Amino acid sequence: MNIDLTDTTTRRIQDALTQARHLMGGPAVGMVLTLIIVTDESAQYDAVRAATEASREHPCRVLTVISRDARGSSSRLDAEIRMGETGPGETVLLRMYGPLAEHADSVVVPLLMPDTPVVTWWPGGKVPKVPNEDPLGALAQRRVTDAYAARDRLGTLSKLAEAYRPGDTDFTWTRLTSWRSLLAAALDQDHDEIMRGEVSAEPDSPSAELLAAWLETRLGVPVQRAVSDGPGITGVTLTTKEGDLVVSRPDGRVATLSRPGQPDRQVALLRRPMPELLAEELRRLDPDEIYQEAAQRFAKSLAGEDVPLKPAPAPKKQPAPRKKTPSKQTDKK
Repeated sequence: MNIDLTDTTTRRIQDALTQARHLMGGPAVGMVLTLIIVTDESAQYDAVRAATEASREHPCRVLTVISRDARGSSSRLDAEIRMGETGPGETVLLRMYGPLAEHADSVVVPLLMPDTPVVTWWPGGKVPKVPNEDPLGALAQRRVTDAYAARDRLGTLSKLAEAYRPGDTDFTWTRLTSWRSLLAAALDQDHDEIMRGEVSAEPDSPSAELLAAWLETRLGVPVQRAVSDGPGITGVTLTTKEGDLVVSRPDGRVATLSRPGQPDRQVALLRRPMPELLAEELRRLDPDEIYQEAAQRFAKSLAGEDVPLKPAPAPKKQPAPRKKTPSKQTDKK
């Protein structure tokens, strides 16, 4: 069901949402959160499609804020309501004209779901300097950006790291979940002491910089960046006294895990699409301290600051099997 409202108000939008739910036979709201998307007209299609797919896992009200011609003298609000198309959520596209575009929060606040969390997402490269201080970011418990979409990817990630507040995150970190899980599983097995590491990726990959910073903080060893043709991250090498532990993914789909003295193993390591990244971020609303630590370490290294390494943790060794001792038997007379 699609409802178009021209030159409307938030009251009329709320009434239209209530009426649409009744017509579709679902008077109860049943939403678990409100997702605010801050975008422009050119990027709204992909962002709304990703939110619609993610709402299958997290039923939510999606409020898409699109600023149009803020230089106009008169304010106007146009709304497009979409319900029941591909999922249980509700999508409202809010197009704001004139001075109203500078006060989008005054339109969004009356449309928030009561007593539910709020997540604000900037899918494009234009992000506020301090997301937590942005009027729409201040409404949210979770604020999601994507430095990879910016022109200056590394510079944008560095600025976001310096302006970090609890609840901030970035898709460049979300893209590393599969890599971090695979590396953590490999390092959880018995291995010799790690002396250094290397991350290979395309030249300006913010995810590769975060992965290198994360490995440095976790392992306490220097991790260098190597340039490859991509796509994305193509490999990680961890050097030990026994040999190299290598994860190689040249095609962006399947990785090869190589360990000293063991046969190679193939592992699925696909580059995930935006709906999967968004769905993952909607699963948690608590601060991500590990992202904060890695991002701020990268920002300091990019600024030329000397960041000391923590002592490397001792390698895990498998415990030796216990020897069974015969139990003493007492003869009963």
